[in-house]
Amino acid sequence: MNSVKILNLQIDNLSMQDVLEQLQRGVVFTPNVDHLVKMQSDQSFKEIYDTADYRLCDSKILIYAAKFLGSPICEKISGSDFFPAFYQHHRHHSEVKLFLLGAHAGVAAEAQRRINRKVGREMVVGSYSPPIGFETDTAECDRIIQLVNASGATVLAVGVGAPKQEKFIHAYKKRFSAIKIFLAVGATLDFEAGQVNRAPKWMSKAGLEWLYRLASEPKRLWKRYLIEDPMFLWLVFAQKLNLYSEPFQILPASDAQFSQVDGNSSRSTLPALTEQLPASN
Repeated sequence: MNSVKILNLQIDNLSMQDVLEQLQRGVVFTPNVDHLVKMQSDQSFKEIYDTADYRLCDSKILIYAAKFLGSPICEKISGSDFFPAFYQHHRHHSEVKLFLLGAHAGVAAEAQRRINRKVGREMVVGSYSPPIGFETDTAECDRIIQLVNASGATVLAVGVGAPKQEKFIHAYKKRFSAIKIFLAVGATLDFEAGQVNRAPKWMSKAGLEWLYRLASEPKRLWKRYLIEDPMFLWLVFAQKLNLYSEPFQILPASDAQFSQVDGNSSRSTLPALTEQLPASN
């Protein structure tokens, strides 16, 4: 599969139509600037991203960055664009059944109602909005798995924010008996339920969707967009100048051997990937 490397992540260079035609099973993540910034310090998030079957470009800024680096990405495929395209593509495929997991109480259920009305069949067979902190509650996670398995769904859309949704999918995907496709969809369920308005198309096309979201939810998003994410620009410039150094690189075997220093053994080690989900939201 053709891909483009931005910082420490390979992003698939695919069109929306390519993905819709190819996707039969697997895990779909949609990286954006915030995800890439998180991957500079969160090793488990980075390694979980590497296990995804599809990593679709969810940012016009990433499109600009790829072009600047000399390896253009053909199309922006945000989760909030891909999800409705996916269910419309499969509206007449009765074997495709969705379960919606995420958002605040009642929002997923409203998204379920609206999607089923749009496609003209009971395509979404279940929905659930989990409580805050569910990812650290084993009993709650077991309950979610039972709900999804009992629904008969073949596609699970998880919209609880990054990196929580990606880590949840990775930790529990093998326990969902009939799920063939896992979609990490972020705020998409809020859009589908009509709870949150998307940015105007002209802002999205110009790469200014972040500004619209910041203006809409300043208390929640100011730190992400004004403090954390600007680091991405400096890192891309460093990559362009061949000065970017990937975090979490695995050392060659020769460098990882024991060395004797004054009779004491020492070696280079890497933190092990854990499937334990973070305690914070």
